[in-house]
Formats: sequence, C-alpha cells, structure tokens
Amino acid sequence: MRRRFSRQTRTNDAFTDLLFNTLLGFAFMFLIAFILIAEPDKQGNVTVKAEFLITVAWPDGHPDDIDVLVEDPNGEILWFDNKDTGTMHLDRDDRGAVQDQMIINGELVTNPINQESITVRAWIPGEYVVNILHYKANYSEPVAVSVKVEKLNPVVTLVYYGVHQLSRAGMEVTASRFVLDSDGDVAATSDLQKRLLTKINPGKVP
Repeated sequence: MRRRFSRQTRTNDAFTDLLFNTLLGFAFMFLIAFILIAEPDKQGNVTVKAEFLITVAWPDGHPDDIDVLVEDPNGEILWFDNKDTGTMHLDRDDRGAVQDQMIINGELVTNPINQESITVRAWIPGEYVVNILHYKANYSEPVAVSVKVEKLNPVVTLVYYGVHQLSRAGMEVTASRFVLDSDGDVAATSDLQKRLLTKINPGKVP
C-alpha cells in the first residue's frame, strides 16, 4: 500500500528539520566557546615573584619627598633614577605632594598616602644596604620615616623595622644593612652608616 503524506505532515517534517539544525548550530557554537575559554592565551600572563619587600612610609598628606636607595651585594644601587636592576624593582616612587592628585568622575581627588616600596625578586648572597634620603624638605621640623624589611619566603618574617627622623634636604641615613647567606637566610644585620648617593651622583642633591 502506498503511504500518503499530507501537506501538514510535510510542514511538520520541515519544521522538525529546521529546529534540529538550529539546535545543532547552537551546540556547535557552545562547544567552540567552551574550547576558547578552556584554552586561554597565556602570552599575557605575568607571574610576580618576590623574595623580600622593603617599605618606606612617612605621615599621610606630608608634602616632603622621601626616597629609598638600596645597594645589593654586587654594588648595584636601586633608586629613583635606576628603578630596575634586574633583581630589584622600585614599585612606587612617591614624591610627597607632587603627582598625588587625580581626576575621578570629574572631581579632583588627592591621595594622602606617602609610601615607597621595593621588591627584591631574586636574592644574591652578601650584604644589602637600605638607605633613606630626604630629597625635598618643606618645613624646618623633622619628618618621621618608617622603614620595614620583610623576608617573604617560605613565610613572612620581619628582618628590620625602625623609625628615623629626617630634618633637612640631602640628609641620608642608613636604616639597615643585612647579609644573606647561600640559602637566602639573614645571617647578620647592622646599622653602620654608608652614604650611597655620593657613590651614585654627589651633585644630585644639596
């Protein structure tokens, strides 16, 4: 017996085929999207690794410019004119009241925090010297500057913390000197003064 197909049957079959193809297309696009999400481009990934963190801070809103200088065991000095030595990096050069203002939603906003930080990303056996410099003074009263040195791995440990009084432009103080052994552990510390700015550029500040 010959089977007869009505117009309604052919219409239903066409609609079923269209629906199936549409669902198949959506499934295919979902699969492609999932693959792209599961395999991101890793070329832009940046892994930040630090062994030591040096933080220098002075009172919020204070207009004076305080700088930090660090000498590594090879005699390389990190400071505001040499912000990256390969193993050390000056993450922020805070200039006091300078460049602390920004426009946010059309309004002038002031960032009161005064802080500089240095990351030591790969340690070298030998002595590190951490100095602070009163680069620009606006008042005759001294400004209290805190210096903190932390060893980050395998756990965070405090190597040094102290507060120093800087009272004039050009005043440079050695906050801490610490010696790392072959395992990267702190073998010795001292506060024996060593002027680093004279070694870099004696005419840089008064």
